[in-house]
Formats: sequence, C-alpha cells, structure tokens
Amino acid sequence: MKVTIGKSVARGVVNAPPSKSYAHRLLICASLSGEDVRVDGISDSEDMGATLDCIRALGVNAVKEGNCVKFSHVSGFLADGKTFLCRESGSTARFFIPIALAFGGKMTFYGTKRLISRGFSVYEDICREQKIKLEYDDRYLTLEGRLHSGEFKVKGNISSQFISGLMFALPLLKGDSVIRVTTELESRPYIDITIDALRRYGIEIEEKENNTFYIKGEQKYKPINTTVEGDYSNSAFLDAFNILGGDVSVLGLDPNSYQGDKAYLSMLDCIKNGCPTLDISSCPDLGPIVFALAGVSNGATVNGTARLRIKESDRCEAMRSELSKFGIDVRVDDNCVQIIAPKELRKPREVLLGHNDHRIVMALSVISTLVGATIDGAEAISKSFPDFFDVIRSLGVEVTYEQAE
Repeated sequence: MKVTIGKSVARGVVNAPPSKSYAHRLLICASLSGEDVRVDGISDSEDMGATLDCIRALGVNAVKEGNCVKFSHVSGFLADGKTFLCRESGSTARFFIPIALAFGGKMTFYGTKRLISRGFSVYEDICREQKIKLEYDDRYLTLEGRLHSGEFKVKGNISSQFISGLMFALPLLKGDSVIRVTTELESRPYIDITIDALRRYGIEIEEKENNTFYIKGEQKYKPINTTVEGDYSNSAFLDAFNILGGDVSVLGLDPNSYQGDKAYLSMLDCIKNGCPTLDISSCPDLGPIVFALAGVSNGATVNGTARLRIKESDRCEAMRSELSKFGIDVRVDDNCVQIIAPKELRKPREVLLGHNDHRIVMALSVISTLVGATIDGAEAISKSFPDFFDVIRSLGVEVTYEQAE
C-alpha cells in the first residue's frame, strides 16, 4: 500500500495508543492464571494477534471483543504437538519459547524469514545445556524437551526479551531458579515492565544483587482484570509533530510508568534545543523518529544504535537510505549514527520505502508533512499502530491512499 502525505501542520488532541510492551506481558500473565479474566486496552495490531494466537495454542480460550480480551477457564496447558504462529513479532517468539518449554513436549514456532534470521542465541545455549532438541529452518524452529529450573547466565547486551521470556516461565517450574545478567544490562526498562506485570499477577521475583534475579518455582499466577496503560513508544511519533511547528496534545500517558521510551520527552527537548549528542541504548525503538527529527532540525550524534540492525529491518541503513531522499546525510558506524541536517530540506523525487518496518513508516510520515512525500509499504504500521494514519488525519495531516501494484 502506498500512502501520500501532503504538506500540512498537525494540530489537536489525541489519546495515546495502548502500550504494546505492557499488552504482550499482561495478556501472557492473564492467560497463565488459567481463570476467567479480562484485559482491556488491546489493539488490533499484528503483534497482538501473534501473542493471542500463541496463547490459544496453549489451550487457552481467548476471545477479543473490541479492545478487550476475555479469557475462559482452562483445566490445563499443553504445548506438546502445538504450533505457535509468531508472525513477525520478536517479543511473542522470545516470550513463548521458554513458556512452551515449561510445559514440555515437541513444538514448532513459525515466523517470517526476518524474524527467524534475527536469531535466538540465548535459547540455543540453554537448549544445548539442558539437552533440549532445537532445529532451524528459515521460517520456523522446532523444539523438543522440557525446561528445567536452575541458574541461567545471560549477557545484558542482547535483547531483554530473552530475560523476560525466562521470567514468565521459571515460576512455573519445580525448583527455584536464578537469572544472572553477566554484562551491563542495556534495556533495563523492559525488564522492569516485565517484573511489574508479573507482580500484578502475584509472581515474585527478587533482585538480591544488581541484575541478578531469584525466582521461586511452583508459583501461581493470580487471576486479575487489568487495563493496558498508554504507550510512550508510539506516542513519540504523535508528539514529534510539535517539533515541526504543530500543536498536538497526547493524553493518557502515565508519568510514573516503567516504560523506558518515555525518554522521548527529554530527547525531543534536546533535538529542539540543538543538543548534539543522544544515547538510545536503553530505548532503541526511538531510533527512527530521533534520526528523522534530528535530520530536519540541527542534526545530532546518536549513540547506542547497534541493536537497531536486528529489528524488523536494519533501521540504521533503512533510515540512511530514506533520509538521503530528503537531502539528509546519515553516517552509520558500529554503535553510532551521525545525522547531518541539510541547509534546506528537499521534497523527495523518489518514492520512500517502508522496509516492512512500522517505525520506519511512521517516522517518514511525520517528516513528510514538511514537504510532502509518498511512502510505499505503508501497511507495515499494522504491526503495532494499525490506525496511525487515521489518527494523524484527525490532527489535520493530509493523507491519501493508493494500493501498490
């Protein structure tokens, strides 16, 4: 799908979309209670669909009505012989692999080629140590065995989703476990979100030493009803219009949230005031919008960018390629990206490409309001924010659709 964004100024008041990070975690916790509970504030995004598919694969009855998911009581969970459809959701796959292994058996996880190629190194090591059979193809991985409690050593510079996945699964096992993070933990806010979600559902995780987590076995998830809070990650793309001369108010964000992406508030201030250096190592999802805004402002040096290469796209290279069409010079290093703003932003002569990445599409849409541009592959927004274009249109942004040939 192609979308053309006309030159326009965004003004108005919008509600923050529900937090994708919290939604994944609350859905999982609610489903593992095995009782009749509900979670409100669930979008129709592809990632939420993937997590619900995997919950149903465990034998849980999950019915989505509007923005509410209702779970029905189950007599037991079963992973043996089941297929888990993860689509392109890295969170879903990394959360559910240890959960499924906690119940044991032979199971298959399907995903896109991009998802599978991003790798599951932590789980490969665990499977090798615990003699769990793991086989790869370019679209799926098959596992056979059962996860056992014990000590798990995980590097802190890989995706925190591996640590969160273990945190969901280890309380279900016989015997106590410990997760030791062996290097500096780069994405601590996501771990804090996981611990917060687990605590709400009665699961205790004790951090006796920094980044060392003690987890008692045979814990029970308590059945509670809950509502997903507003999302700082996607709200950043709405608030970004204020850097471009817009007047947008985003409602429904918790100022005391554990979400690390609330750092976007200070980053937008830095960009607006010409701050030359930013660090996104703890909030890599902000990379595309930070690059884009820096490119149309005063430029910036952005550190902590290494993990952007293994997201839905190589976000460093994708943004370098697309921002160059506006005349913005982007220089990519191993863990740093330098953005050099042009003297004058130009209207792209070429169609912009979405790189099958929701955050690339949204970032390009925001800055396209300055000069107008067409984006191909705009349907990628369905991954996390399916009504993004409807929302920005409500703010006065000119949006027209054209189905790609």
